Amino acid sequence: MMRQYELVERVQKYKPDANEALLNKAYVYAMQKHGQQKRASGDPYISHPLEVAAILTDMHLDESTIAVALLHDTIEDTTATRAEIDELFGEDIGRLVEGLTKLKRLDLVSKKAKQAENLRKLLLAISDDVRVLLVKLADRLHNMRTLEHMKPEQKARISEETMDIYAPLAGRMGMQDMRDELEELAFRNLNPEAHETVTKRLAELEARNEGLIKKIEDELRELLIANGLTDAFVKGRQKKPYSVFRKMQSKSLSFEQLSDVYGFRIIVGDIPSCYRALGIVHTRWRVVPGRFKDYISNPKQNDYRSIHTTIVGPSRQRIELQIRTQLMQEIAEYGIAAHALYKDGRAGELLPRESNAYSWLRHTIESLAEGDNPEEFLEHTKLELFQDQVFCFTPKGKLIALPRGATPIDFAYAVHTNIGDTTVGAKINGRIMPLVTRLNNGDEVEIIRSGVQVPPAAWEEIVVTGKARSAIRRATRMAIRKQYSGLGHRILERTFERAGKIFSRDALKPALPRLAYKDVEDAIAAVGRGELSSLDVLRAVFPDYQDERVTVKPAADDGWFNMRSASGMIFKLPNQRRVGPEEIEAGPDPLPIRGLSGNMQVRFAPSGAVPGDRIVGIMERDKGITIYPIQASALQRFDDQPERWIDVRWDLDEANKSRFLARIEVNTLNEPGTLATVAQTIAGLDINIRTLTMGSNRADDFSEITMEVEVWDLRQLNQLLLQMKELDVVANVKRVYD
Repeated sequence: MMRQYELVERVQKYKPDANEALLNKAYVYAMQKHGQQKRASGDPYISHPLEVAAILTDMHLDESTIAVALLHDTIEDTTATRAEIDELFGEDIGRLVEGLTKLKRLDLVSKKAKQAENLRKLLLAISDDVRVLLVKLADRLHNMRTLEHMKPEQKARISEETMDIYAPLAGRMGMQDMRDELEELAFRNLNPEAHETVTKRLAELEARNEGLIKKIEDELRELLIANGLTDAFVKGRQKKPYSVFRKMQSKSLSFEQLSDVYGFRIIVGDIPSCYRALGIVHTRWRVVPGRFKDYISNPKQNDYRSIHTTIVGPSRQRIELQIRTQLMQEIAEYGIAAHALYKDGRAGELLPRESNAYSWLRHTIESLAEGDNPEEFLEHTKLELFQDQVFCFTPKGKLIALPRGATPIDFAYAVHTNIGDTTVGAKINGRIMPLVTRLNNGDEVEIIRSGVQVPPAAWEEIVVTGKARSAIRRATRMAIRKQYSGLGHRILERTFERAGKIFSRDALKPALPRLAYKDVEDAIAAVGRGELSSLDVLRAVFPDYQDERVTVKPAADDGWFNMRSASGMIFKLPNQRRVGPEEIEAGPDPLPIRGLSGNMQVRFAPSGAVPGDRIVGIMERDKGITIYPIQASALQRFDDQPERWIDVRWDLDEANKSRFLARIEVNTLNEPGTLATVAQTIAGLDINIRTLTMGSNRADDFSEITMEVEVWDLRQLNQLLLQMKELDVVANVKRVYD
């Protein structure tokens, strides 16, 4: 256990003029109050506040914060009172100790109201003074380090709480080293088997590559020194078990598929040297596409600054590089604790420039803490503490909270429904990115809009927010109604014209009750969808009308015959033998398509179509009807031939599900194991590869793979595209419609 003089010496090493009397008084008071209390391990209880204080001295915090650490459990666990602490140490320290006392039991309980109220207290206390957060995190870190002495159920509860609340909060405040340790300790208790397995595999890898990190460090250092960066410091490390496990889980990878287990930091003297080091490294070794991020010119919201890049470096190892200055390194390690927030001798007075991370969180908490009830507060203000939300910004700085996994489409609908409906693209942190991109904390999102855009129905499978889903459903219904309404109007005009009548919407209104429709547009759209016969509409408007038409005779001169649709329109179709219903029923695997009439040959376009696609049928001479997804560019050939278009839709039987063909193109790195990684990802989603072709693309470093895959539906295909994009070996992947 640390002695009194040892604690004072630790503080005086980085703050020679520290108030030694305050530290001694706090030490003695805590020692007296905790008296003979013991921890679960059997150690004197005073050892805990001492270790918490020691953790804070590693962050070079002021003596007032160290005193609060020594006293943080006195009101909760001893006879000490707030008034007594105010009298001995001042109201500022008393307020902080009381704030920590209120937060001591932040349990994850089943009652949402209680959990929400505790969370509210935590956030409000943090917004009032950042030192509450620093002491609380140090308190939790020491508790996690000594968790082995607790009962199993207590270990599980505390570890879950740490993973859900304290580790993300440390990350939100830029204290990455503390976050890593908290996650690692919680992982060990929550999933001991996985922790043991990953740790064992990492140990085997380290033994197999003994000396590799040192070799790469030396080669990087020599390269930088040879190019004039004589003060460059290089440090390598193997990733920690939880970091490896999280990547395996999030990207559905096996341990063998991980290619960047090693990370290296390059510390240089100033910002220009960071970019010089980057140029030197990129000139020497090949960079992995899509793995470069400049957090110096565009810092994270938690003040983190660094250049990130991944290279195929020495010994052909794929390694992650972080290039930063010493100040950036301190902020990366200690986050808000690296900022001198309080002036000497005047604790609580903020300096002109406070931490961006803390300032952002404080203002956010103050605005969000005004919920009407605890449940509403918990639902809408979980922040980063619970790992199911991310916070992004509009170009004007407005904060938008979204569930984890949200896309720019969710972001657009969160801003305004009209913005979501007219979205055609998005810029994330200044770069145009796909609309399926998952947003991260701190992303700035700019929505690109078009006045003629209608949200595709497929977006419903991409978004994660209820607001976006309902808006897309509503817009899709309106768009489909408008589309079918136009088609229905043309059908009705032709039907009425052939009957010698004139169609008008006003004439249809009195007939709506006979058709069982309340709205004219709904009735017209029903005709377009084929749900309502145009002849029925004609008879409803003109009850005395008698249909004396007969079926058009087959035309024998060109091998085609005429067929009248249910709506009264006449189509020319290939002339072929007519068969009865019994023969159709006996046929092999009829296509699950509604909207077709007669015994016509039907097939899919070469690029295929999958359930969930908006589809259309095209009548083609000698081929029957070909089903295309609406995005197929081949449909442009038929723009001037509307009589050949047939509106069709899926008619799936859940009891007899089938796979459907889709074609995708994958741009990959040309290196061993790439194809195996891609194939394993596809197989892991229960998707079959029917055909596969490979070719070079632009240079020998890349390969282009075109494959036909068999999927159940559009949801499964979108899931495949999303997972493929996250693979390190994949530069780009897209669906091909032709």
